[in-house]
Amino acid sequence: MAFFLSLVVLSVASSGLVSAEAEAQYQKHGYGKPSYHAQHSPSYKQDYHAPAYKQEYPQPSYKHDYPAPSHGYEHKPSYGYEHKPSYGYEKPSYGHDYHYCDPKAAPKCAQNSTLNFCLDDAEYPEYEIKNAIYADYHAAKKYSDIADQSADDLVDGLTKAEESAFDYSFYTGAFTFDKTHWIGPAGYICPSNVQYARPRRAQNTKGEWRVIVQDVAYYTQTQRMETCLFAGAACRTLAPCYKSQCLQKYVYHRMLSFDPCDPYKGLFIDIYKLPSACSCHIPA
Repeated sequence: MAFFLSLVVLSVASSGLVSAEAEAQYQKHGYGKPSYHAQHSPSYKQDYHAPAYKQEYPQPSYKHDYPAPSHGYEHKPSYGYEHKPSYGYEKPSYGHDYHYCDPKAAPKCAQNSTLNFCLDDAEYPEYEIKNAIYADYHAAKKYSDIADQSADDLVDGLTKAEESAFDYSFYTGAFTFDKTHWIGPAGYICPSNVQYARPRRAQNTKGEWRVIVQDVAYYTQTQRMETCLFAGAACRTLAPCYKSQCLQKYVYHRMLSFDPCDPYKGLFIDIYKLPSACSCHIPA
């Protein structure tokens, strides 16, 4: 430890001697006391003026004097004609009256009748039904008919010729018994009109009128319809004491149909109540 301290003292003394010698040399040659610091520290502040980056000439203006292009039109083009061109003809009329169609309104063929079907129809839509048949691939599966019908097949013990020969012109149909009940040729006990007919329009069970597919593209739908000539009248050949009465009977038929109020429905099966027999009834 003592040795270390002696070295430090010696070192300080040596540096002091060196400094003294250097000072003597400077004084001998006329130099001043050396200074280890610069008398005038250099100024880093430059004498010249920093260039102005703001140019004297005006900076270019990027805002052009001419008006900026407008991408919107002041007057937008009109794609509709103020006056539609005329091609020299009026709007074609296809003969359809596009008003509300009431399916329960009676067609013209039934306006002067009390029946719920029409055997003749001057306004039968044959063209529309043909299109509906061609558009329906299953139309043939919905349809069936026995076109040739008569009493030969449907009335036991009676021929077609005999049934068609019945004449009731003598019968008055009086609700009170008279002599016409006892006389006359062969016939049913209740006078009736028998038809093997093909109705072209009919009223379904909901009261709506439909067109029946008939005589279009080989399609027929034949029905035996028997209608009382004097419904409610006394039966023939029976004494007044029986108080007999002729009553109208009906039967339900399923037929391939077309709705004139909704033609896009196509062909479908609908149900109709049609007259089937005129029977004599004796009350208890």
